[in-house]
Amino acid sequence: MKNRVRELRTERGWSQTELGERLGVSRQTVNAIENERYDPSLPLAFVIARAFARPIEQIFIEDN
Repeated sequence: MKNRVRELRTERGWSQTELGERLGVSRQTVNAIENERYDPSLPLAFVIARAFARPIEQIFIEDN
């Protein structure tokens, strides 16, 4: 699954550590999500969407 987490994070000037703190996860988890090595759980995807004030569909894009 592709995502725009890195793009949205950098637009806000947040480090991976800052985003991790906002999400309640480690910097390593943020890095894995950004590099598409880890797909977040649905509850975490909702937390990410809230952090960026966007619908999930604008952050996560299904690979076809």
